[in-house]
Amino acid sequence: MNTARYLEETREKVDRALTALMPGEGSHPARLVSAMRYSLFGGGKRIRPVLTLAASAAAGGKIQDALRPACAVELVHTYSLIHDDLPAMDDDDFRRGRATCHKAFDEGTAILAGDALLTLAFDLLTAEDEGPDSHLRLLMVQELARAAGWRGMVGGQQVDMDSEGADPDLPLLEYIHTHKTGALIRCSVIMGGICAGADEVTVKALASFGEKVGLAFQVVDDILDVTATTEEMGKDQGSDAQRGKVTYPALFGLEGARERAFKLVEDAKDAMEGVDATGRLAEIADYVLLRRL
Repeated sequence: MNTARYLEETREKVDRALTALMPGEGSHPARLVSAMRYSLFGGGKRIRPVLTLAASAAAGGKIQDALRPACAVELVHTYSLIHDDLPAMDDDDFRRGRATCHKAFDEGTAILAGDALLTLAFDLLTAEDEGPDSHLRLLMVQELARAAGWRGMVGGQQVDMDSEGADPDLPLLEYIHTHKTGALIRCSVIMGGICAGADEVTVKALASFGEKVGLAFQVVDDILDVTATTEEMGKDQGSDAQRGKVTYPALFGLEGARERAFKLVEDAKDAMEGVDATGRLAEIADYVLLRRL
Protein backbone atom coordinates (compact mmCIF):
# COMPACT_ATOMS: atom_id res chain seq x y z
CA MET A 1 0.00 0.00 0.00
CA ASN A 2 1.44 3.39 -0.96
CA THR A 3 1.93 6.04 1.70
CA ALA A 4 -0.90 8.34 0.58
CA ARG A 5 -3.40 5.51 0.68
CA TYR A 6 -2.07 4.27 4.03
CA LEU A 7 -2.43 7.75 5.56
CA GLU A 8 -5.99 8.11 4.26
CA GLU A 9 -7.12 4.67 5.39
CA THR A 10 -5.50 5.08 8.80
CA ARG A 11 -7.04 8.53 9.23
CA GLU A 12 -10.44 7.02 8.49
CA LYS A 13 -9.87 4.34 11.16
CA VAL A 14 -8.98 7.03 13.68
CA ASP A 15 -12.05 9.08 12.75
CA ARG A 16 -14.31 6.05 13.18
CA ALA A 17 -12.79 5.34 16.58
CA LEU A 18 -13.15 8.98 17.66
CA THR A 19 -16.78 9.02 16.53
CA ALA A 20 -17.49 5.93 18.63
CA LEU A 21 -15.71 7.31 21.71
CA MET A 22 -17.04 10.88 21.65
CA PRO A 23 -20.42 11.95 23.08
CA GLY A 24 -22.96 12.28 20.29
CA GLU A 25 -24.24 15.60 18.96
CA GLY A 26 -27.04 16.84 21.23
CA SER A 27 -25.65 15.16 24.35
CA HIS A 28 -25.97 17.28 27.48
CA PRO A 29 -24.54 19.89 27.93
CA ALA A 30 -25.28 20.40 24.27
CA ARG A 31 -23.30 23.60 23.63
CA LEU A 32 -20.15 22.17 25.18
CA VAL A 33 -20.42 18.88 23.26
CA SER A 34 -21.06 20.77 20.02
CA ALA A 35 -17.89 22.83 20.56
CA MET A 36 -15.86 19.71 21.33
CA ARG A 37 -17.10 17.97 18.21
CA TYR A 38 -16.75 21.11 16.06
CA SER A 39 -13.04 21.28 16.82
CA LEU A 40 -12.30 17.55 16.82
CA PHE A 41 -14.07 16.81 13.54
CA GLY A 42 -13.10 20.02 11.75
CA GLY A 43 -10.60 18.38 9.43
CA GLY A 44 -6.95 17.64 9.98
CA LYS A 45 -4.68 14.85 8.81
CA ARG A 46 -4.54 13.03 12.18
CA ILE A 47 -0.75 12.82 11.88
CA ARG A 48 -0.19 12.18 15.59
CA PRO A 49 -2.57 9.22 15.93
CA VAL A 50 -1.32 7.86 12.60
CA LEU A 51 2.19 7.89 14.05
CA THR A 52 0.93 6.08 17.15
CA LEU A 53 -0.62 3.33 15.04
CA ALA A 54 2.42 3.07 12.76
CA ALA A 55 4.80 2.90 15.73
CA SER A 56 2.68 0.18 17.33
CA ALA A 57 2.77 -1.83 14.10
CA ALA A 58 6.55 -1.32 13.85
CA ALA A 59 6.86 -2.81 17.35
CA GLY A 60 4.62 -5.77 16.50
CA GLY A 61 1.50 -4.48 18.24
CA LYS A 62 -2.19 -4.90 17.45
CA ILE A 63 -4.17 -2.03 15.99
CA GLN A 64 -7.08 -2.58 18.39
CA ASP A 65 -4.71 -2.02 21.33
CA ALA A 66 -3.34 1.19 19.81
CA LEU A 67 -6.57 2.90 18.74
CA ARG A 68 -7.51 4.35 22.14
CA PRO A 69 -4.00 5.68 22.81
CA ALA A 70 -4.01 7.15 19.29
CA CYS A 71 -7.36 8.84 19.94
CA ALA A 72 -6.14 10.14 23.31
CA VAL A 73 -3.21 11.87 21.60
CA GLU A 74 -5.55 13.49 19.07
CA LEU A 75 -7.84 14.75 21.84
CA VAL A 76 -4.89 16.43 23.57
CA HIS A 77 -3.72 17.90 20.27
CA THR A 78 -7.18 19.32 19.53
CA TYR A 79 -7.43 20.82 23.01
CA SER A 80 -4.08 22.52 22.44
CA LEU A 81 -5.25 24.03 19.16
CA ILE A 82 -8.41 25.44 20.75
CA HIS A 83 -6.41 27.08 23.51
CA ASP A 84 -3.59 28.26 21.20
CA ASP A 85 -6.16 30.10 19.07
CA LEU A 86 -7.67 32.03 22.01
CA PRO A 87 -7.32 35.84 22.17
CA ALA A 88 -5.02 35.50 25.20
CA MET A 89 -2.70 33.21 23.23
CA ASP A 90 -2.19 33.43 19.45
CA ASP A 91 -5.53 35.19 18.82
CA ASP A 92 -6.34 33.41 15.56
CA ASP A 93 -9.65 33.68 13.72
CA PHE A 94 -9.26 30.63 11.45
CA ARG A 95 -8.19 27.04 11.88
CA ARG A 96 -8.30 24.43 9.13
CA GLY A 97 -10.13 26.81 6.83
CA ARG A 98 -12.98 27.78 9.13
CA ALA A 99 -13.68 29.85 12.22
CA THR A 100 -11.74 28.91 15.34
CA CYS A 101 -13.71 27.47 18.25
CA HIS A 102 -13.95 30.71 20.22
CA LYS A 103 -15.21 32.50 17.09
CA ALA A 104 -17.76 29.81 16.22
CA PHE A 105 -19.03 29.62 19.82
CA ASP A 106 -17.59 31.96 22.46
CA GLU A 107 -14.40 32.26 24.45
CA GLY A 108 -15.70 30.63 27.62
CA THR A 109 -17.14 27.65 25.78
CA ALA A 110 -13.91 27.23 23.81
CA ILE A 111 -11.88 27.10 27.03
CA LEU A 112 -14.21 24.49 28.49
CA ALA A 113 -14.24 22.46 25.26
CA GLY A 114 -10.45 22.29 25.40
CA ASP A 115 -10.55 21.30 29.06
CA ALA A 116 -13.11 18.59 28.30
CA LEU A 117 -11.07 17.09 25.46
CA LEU A 118 -7.90 17.08 27.57
CA THR A 119 -9.51 15.23 30.46
CA LEU A 120 -11.36 12.83 28.15
CA ALA A 121 -7.98 11.73 26.77
CA PHE A 122 -6.97 10.32 30.15
CA ASP A 123 -10.41 8.80 30.63
CA LEU A 124 -9.83 6.83 27.41
CA LEU A 125 -6.40 5.63 28.48
CA THR A 126 -7.62 4.31 31.83
CA ALA A 127 -10.93 2.76 30.71
CA GLU A 128 -11.25 -0.85 31.81
CA ASP A 129 -11.71 -2.93 28.69
CA GLU A 130 -9.66 -5.09 26.36
CA GLY A 131 -6.24 -3.77 25.46
CA PRO A 132 -2.85 -3.19 27.08
CA ASP A 133 -2.49 -4.22 30.72
CA SER A 134 -2.74 -1.74 33.58
CA HIS A 135 1.04 -1.26 33.84
CA LEU A 136 1.31 -0.26 30.18
CA ARG A 137 -1.69 2.05 30.55
CA LEU A 138 -0.02 3.75 33.50
CA LEU A 139 3.13 4.27 31.45
CA MET A 140 1.09 5.84 28.64
CA VAL A 141 -0.77 8.12 31.07
CA GLN A 142 2.55 9.29 32.48
CA GLU A 143 4.05 9.80 29.03
CA LEU A 144 1.09 11.81 27.77
CA ALA A 145 0.82 13.91 30.94
CA ARG A 146 4.49 14.84 30.77
CA ALA A 147 4.37 15.64 27.06
CA ALA A 148 1.27 17.82 27.46
CA GLY A 149 2.23 19.57 30.69
CA TRP A 150 4.68 22.16 31.99
CA ARG A 151 7.70 20.08 30.96
CA GLY A 152 6.33 19.73 27.44
CA MET A 153 3.69 21.43 25.33
CA VAL A 154 2.37 23.90 27.91
CA GLY A 155 5.87 24.93 28.91
CA GLY A 156 6.79 25.44 25.27
CA GLN A 157 3.71 27.61 24.74
CA GLN A 158 4.68 29.80 27.70
CA VAL A 159 8.23 30.33 26.42
CA ASP A 160 6.83 30.98 22.93
CA MET A 161 4.64 33.78 24.30
CA ASP A 162 7.41 35.17 26.49
CA SER A 163 9.83 35.35 23.57
CA GLU A 164 7.64 37.27 21.12
CA GLY A 165 9.67 40.17 19.78
CA ALA A 166 12.93 38.81 21.21
CA ASP A 167 16.11 38.44 19.17
CA PRO A 168 16.08 34.83 17.95
CA ASP A 169 18.79 32.37 18.94
CA LEU A 170 19.08 28.64 18.38
CA PRO A 171 18.76 27.38 21.99
CA LEU A 172 15.57 29.40 22.50
CA LEU A 173 14.16 28.35 19.14
CA GLU A 174 14.79 24.65 19.68
CA TYR A 175 13.43 24.76 23.22
CA ILE A 176 10.16 26.20 21.94
CA HIS A 177 9.88 23.81 19.01
CA THR A 178 10.83 20.63 20.87
CA HIS A 179 8.37 21.42 23.66
CA LYS A 180 5.43 23.21 22.08
CA THR A 181 5.13 20.90 19.05
CA GLY A 182 7.76 18.20 19.28
CA ALA A 183 6.87 16.81 22.71
CA LEU A 184 3.43 15.57 21.68
CA ILE A 185 4.68 14.10 18.41
CA ARG A 186 7.47 12.29 20.26
CA CYS A 187 4.88 11.08 22.77
CA SER A 188 2.63 9.81 19.96
CA VAL A 189 5.39 7.54 18.69
CA ILE A 190 6.47 6.36 22.15
CA MET A 191 2.89 5.50 23.12
CA GLY A 192 2.64 3.30 20.04
CA GLY A 193 5.66 1.37 21.24
CA ILE A 194 4.42 1.15 24.83
CA CYS A 195 0.98 -0.19 23.95
CA ALA A 196 2.69 -2.83 21.79
CA GLY A 197 4.81 -3.93 24.75
CA ALA A 198 8.03 -2.96 22.95
CA ASP A 199 11.39 -3.57 24.61
CA GLU A 200 13.60 -0.77 25.90
CA VAL A 201 15.79 -0.66 22.79
CA THR A 202 12.77 -0.27 20.51
CA VAL A 203 11.15 2.41 22.67
CA LYS A 204 14.44 4.34 22.75
CA ALA A 205 14.66 4.19 18.94
CA LEU A 206 11.05 5.31 18.63
CA ALA A 207 11.71 8.20 21.02
CA SER A 208 14.67 9.34 18.91
CA PHE A 209 12.60 9.12 15.75
CA GLY A 210 9.72 11.02 17.33
CA GLU A 211 11.97 13.75 18.71
CA LYS A 212 13.54 14.45 15.32
CA VAL A 213 10.27 14.23 13.39
CA GLY A 214 8.60 16.50 15.94
CA LEU A 215 11.24 19.19 15.48
CA ALA A 216 11.15 18.78 11.70
CA PHE A 217 7.38 19.17 11.75
CA GLN A 218 7.64 22.59 13.38
CA VAL A 219 10.49 23.68 11.11
CA VAL A 220 8.29 22.86 8.10
CA ASP A 221 5.38 24.72 9.71
CA ASP A 222 7.62 27.77 10.15
CA ILE A 223 8.55 27.60 6.46
CA LEU A 224 4.95 27.27 5.33
CA ASP A 225 3.95 30.26 7.44
CA VAL A 226 6.19 32.24 5.07
CA THR A 227 5.65 30.46 1.75
CA ALA A 228 2.09 29.04 1.75
CA THR A 229 -1.15 30.95 1.20
CA THR A 230 -3.87 31.35 3.79
CA GLU A 231 -6.03 28.95 1.77
CA GLU A 232 -3.29 26.31 1.69
CA MET A 233 -2.61 26.57 5.40
CA GLY A 234 -6.22 26.90 6.56
CA LYS A 235 -5.21 29.75 8.86
CA ASP A 236 -3.81 33.25 8.53
CA GLN A 237 -0.58 33.27 6.53
CA GLY A 238 2.37 35.16 8.01
CA SER A 239 0.89 35.25 11.51
CA ASP A 240 4.16 34.21 13.16
CA ALA A 241 6.07 37.11 11.65
CA GLN A 242 3.31 39.56 12.56
CA ARG A 243 3.59 38.56 16.22
CA GLY A 244 7.38 38.62 16.17
CA LYS A 245 7.72 34.92 16.94
CA VAL A 246 11.06 33.14 16.95
CA THR A 247 11.16 30.89 13.85
CA TYR A 248 13.68 28.96 11.77
CA PRO A 249 13.31 31.17 8.68
CA ALA A 250 13.84 34.25 10.86
CA LEU A 251 17.06 32.79 12.22
CA PHE A 252 18.48 30.86 9.24
CA GLY A 253 16.53 32.07 6.21
CA LEU A 254 14.26 29.86 4.10
CA GLU A 255 17.02 27.79 2.52
CA GLY A 256 18.72 27.18 5.85
CA ALA A 257 15.40 26.13 7.37
CA ARG A 258 14.76 23.70 4.51
CA GLU A 259 18.23 22.17 4.96
CA ARG A 260 17.51 21.71 8.67
CA ALA A 261 14.19 19.98 7.94
CA PHE A 262 15.79 17.57 5.46
CA LYS A 263 18.59 16.74 7.90
CA LEU A 264 16.16 16.08 10.75
CA VAL A 265 14.08 13.71 8.63
CA GLU A 266 17.19 11.80 7.54
CA ASP A 267 18.31 11.51 11.17
CA ALA A 268 14.84 10.29 12.15
CA LYS A 269 14.93 7.57 9.51
CA ASP A 270 18.41 6.53 10.62
CA ALA A 271 17.08 6.07 14.16
CA MET A 272 14.63 3.42 12.94
CA GLU A 273 17.09 1.34 10.92
CA GLY A 274 16.87 -2.27 12.07
CA VAL A 275 13.87 -1.49 14.28
CA ASP A 276 10.95 -0.82 11.92
CA ALA A 277 10.80 -3.74 9.50
CA THR A 278 7.73 -2.22 7.83
CA GLY A 279 9.58 0.98 6.89
CA ARG A 280 6.28 2.79 7.35
CA LEU A 281 7.50 5.40 9.82
CA ALA A 282 10.25 6.53 7.46
CA GLU A 283 7.74 6.75 4.61
CA ILE A 284 5.40 8.86 6.72
CA ALA A 285 8.21 11.24 7.65
CA ASP A 286 9.17 11.71 4.01
CA TYR A 287 5.62 12.06 2.71
CA VAL A 288 4.17 14.32 5.39
CA LEU A 289 7.14 16.62 5.80
CA LEU A 290 9.42 16.80 2.78
CA ARG A 291 6.78 16.80 0.07
CA ARG A 292 5.46 20.08 1.49
CA LEU A 293 8.77 21.84 0.82
